[in-house]
Amino acid sequence: IPVFILAGLLVHCVFLVSIFEIYFSSPLVHGMTPQQTPLPPPAQRLVLFVADGLRADSLYELSSNGTPQAPYLRSILENNGSWGISHTRVPTESRPGHVALIAGFYEDVSAVAKGWKENPVEFDSVFNESKYTWSWGSPDILPMFAKGATGDHVYTFCYTAESEDFGAQDAAELDTWVFDHVKSFFNSSRSNQTLFSALHEDKVVLFLHLLGIDTNGHAHRPNSREYKENIKKVDEGIKEIVLMIENFYGNDGKTAFILTSDHGMTDWGSHGAGHPSETLTPLIVWGAGVNYPQKVTSQFFEDNFLKGNWNYLKMGMLLFAQADIAPLMASLIGIPFPLNSVGTLPLEYLNNSAHFKAESIFTNAVQILEQFKVKMSQKRETTLSFLFTPFKPLSDSEQINFLKKARLYIQQQRYDEAVSLCKTLINLALEGLSYYHTYDRLFLGLSIAMGFVGWTTYVILVIIKTHSNLTKTVRSNNKESTVLFYGFAFVGMIIAFFLLIQTSPWTYYVYCLLPVPVWYAVVRELPVIQDLVTNLLSLRIDQSIGFLLVCTLGIEILVFSFFYRSTLTVGLLVFAGWPVITQLWVQAKTTALIWTLLCVLLAMFPLMPVVGREPNISLVIATGLLTLLISCFSLGSLRKSENKYRNKEDLKIYFYQVLSIALSTYVVSSTHGSLKNKHGLPVLNQIISWMTLVSSLVLPLLSPTFLFQRLFSVLLSLMSTYLLLSTGYEALFPLVLSGLMFVWIHMEQEALQYYGLSLKQKLGVFNFACATDITRFRQLHLDDVRRSFFFLFFMVTAFFGTGNIASINSFDPASVYCFLTVFSPFMMGGLLVLKVVIPFVLVSCAFEAIQVTTQLSSKSLFLIVLVISDIMALHFFFLVKDYGSWLDIGTSISHYVLVMSLTIFMMLMNGLAQLLTTKRLELPRRTKHHST
Repeated sequence: IPVFILAGLLVHCVFLVSIFEIYFSSPLVHGMTPQQTPLPPPAQRLVLFVADGLRADSLYELSSNGTPQAPYLRSILENNGSWGISHTRVPTESRPGHVALIAGFYEDVSAVAKGWKENPVEFDSVFNESKYTWSWGSPDILPMFAKGATGDHVYTFCYTAESEDFGAQDAAELDTWVFDHVKSFFNSSRSNQTLFSALHEDKVVLFLHLLGIDTNGHAHRPNSREYKENIKKVDEGIKEIVLMIENFYGNDGKTAFILTSDHGMTDWGSHGAGHPSETLTPLIVWGAGVNYPQKVTSQFFEDNFLKGNWNYLKMGMLLFAQADIAPLMASLIGIPFPLNSVGTLPLEYLNNSAHFKAESIFTNAVQILEQFKVKMSQKRETTLSFLFTPFKPLSDSEQINFLKKARLYIQQQRYDEAVSLCKTLINLALEGLSYYHTYDRLFLGLSIAMGFVGWTTYVILVIIKTHSNLTKTVRSNNKESTVLFYGFAFVGMIIAFFLLIQTSPWTYYVYCLLPVPVWYAVVRELPVIQDLVTNLLSLRIDQSIGFLLVCTLGIEILVFSFFYRSTLTVGLLVFAGWPVITQLWVQAKTTALIWTLLCVLLAMFPLMPVVGREPNISLVIATGLLTLLISCFSLGSLRKSENKYRNKEDLKIYFYQVLSIALSTYVVSSTHGSLKNKHGLPVLNQIISWMTLVSSLVLPLLSPTFLFQRLFSVLLSLMSTYLLLSTGYEALFPLVLSGLMFVWIHMEQEALQYYGLSLKQKLGVFNFACATDITRFRQLHLDDVRRSFFFLFFMVTAFFGTGNIASINSFDPASVYCFLTVFSPFMMGGLLVLKVVIPFVLVSCAFEAIQVTTQLSSKSLFLIVLVISDIMALHFFFLVKDYGSWLDIGTSISHYVLVMSLTIFMMLMNGLAQLLTTKRLELPRRTKHHST
């Protein structure tokens, strides 16, 4: 069995990683030659302001009293420059947003997982192509562009990471720091001749990264006074910087200015997914070479989110992609377009001759075509010539034809036709890039699907062979086995040889060879399959079809619950009626009534809004007090019980846990009060929070291993940590869930007796530590499939019950404020994952209790769970998208990753639940110790 579990873990890890290779591998290619517009540029220098986390509507809409949110920027877009909306892509995080802005391409999803601070891939950027770049701002963003640059011409000035504090008095100080340092930098240059002359060179970029708006949005929400005040401060700061720069250069009219944002933010203060509030960002461009405002009578908005109150803006608004800003910056200051850029130059922003525009878009087309050529030659080299299918619309002759024609139009001064032709070429080149990037997708997808089906079939056969009475044990013929082995080995060698001559990457070997051993294992069990078919044919056909339909319906409900949380409510209401449907309530009326009530209570949670939308600390405090009340009542009943195993040491452990709940309730109340008054996170509260977290992992192991005592100890420990991570109604969730789990254990005992599988046990004196007598294990029964389904359904409910990451953006940073307020993505992420894990642990421990009390080996039930979750995963594998709206793409990835992670996770949870229920740490009694 350990070999089987290891194999299962390995197979599922391969399945999980595969979608990133198949759908989301890095689009970057290297080896292109830089392309630069041959005509002189309109600007010598560019100033880029990026207001991190600034929503388009927050900047453009009027405030409640009818005045602009940012008066200076409003006057710019009405009198001096062009404005518009840039569409960002998922994931809407700072790192990919800045890469799209400054390098002109969209990072693949896997790059985000590699962190904010390092460059997972080498890429070219506007900063790299400039003569000098000076940048001020966050230590999370600036270093990645300096590190990737060739030579020593990108300079960074960052504040400390500790400054990014969500609990700080005013996060706008981060922006004030940037503005002050830029002013002092220019002042100091007057007495530094080297710096002064460098600043007067052409092709200079000044980058101001303003993080205050994002930090205030996370801490106080985008509709808060703090967020709006921060926008005003940024507006004033930009005004001062622009005036100072204009004066410094003697108003030479050679400076271009751009204000934009890397991503927006939801109303509840988070970002990462594809809601319009996150993907729509503002863009205002003014200065040298930029078009003046174009008057329009009314705006046309294709996006409902934009149909707000913007019609009063009588200046033409432009819509385009975030990656288009990089070629715009390159064109304004006359530097080569970033090599990996896939942006199309937005000509509407340029105030220049038709010749300049035609030459610029032609350069843009050649630069994207260069990437297409490199991608095509790479694919041609790694594919057998008779299997290679080129991208027809851009064959070698077509490319030459396009370029000759465009060049001819420019020479003949037919600039509009040249621009139109170049835009067609750009679109075709981008299509071709996508074509070659996804060239092997079908082939790899089929390999993974075959592996999936083979693995699921194998697990079903293992269940039937070792844990049921459906088959006779048949010894396989050795001669047949040898022939089979050599047959599959031969198939494996052919596949490996085929991949070798195509010089495929090593991951292709893993994906394509994985189905071979899996299907070998399936075919070896042919006698079991034959036995199974014989048995199934002897059953009544309506019974078999009915069973299959119920199974299919159950799995589809689980799949639907990933899209619609309310499906869980329907499922839980059906569960509530289970004792009535099966007549179980006749023999256990009280237990059945409590089961029904708790199911209905739990069914309310998926109907509530996703966690983090509206914090409600009083609900968390009320939950803490309720938990205290329940634990005191339980402690009282434990003291009165005539349990000969009870001792004072055990009661002490419970007392510490109850005290921990009380402390957690106090810390939540105190911390959120302190943050509300802008006094920051109290150090004492932080220490108590971390000590509670550490002790909650150890205290359950010190409690007795009797069934309800140990499970109750696990609940108290985890509840104290969960309270610290709660901001609203979700604090009640583990309490209701664990109540239902306790009743579920009783109900399963009734079900065992009802089906005559076993006698009812005394659960009060049942001991986890003595529950592993292998002779008492029974074979699987049809009702055990229902048990496994219940477990999986409760696992999914534990995850989505409070709306956890159905998408990345439903996390609320306020959840971790009892532990830390300074921005630390991995520490915060770790604590949020812990919050998700706690309900899982409660369900897993209850399932462990059910396995031992129903006399089943933990492996047999778990294997059924594995089959159901693998069938779900295969569903989601075919639903993964990399096209359509960014919300659809983000959701499809997260669903597949979640269901695969859930499967891998349940294997680990199984082990953790066994540890938490069966193991006990003995504290040393008061006796003398001798050192050895």
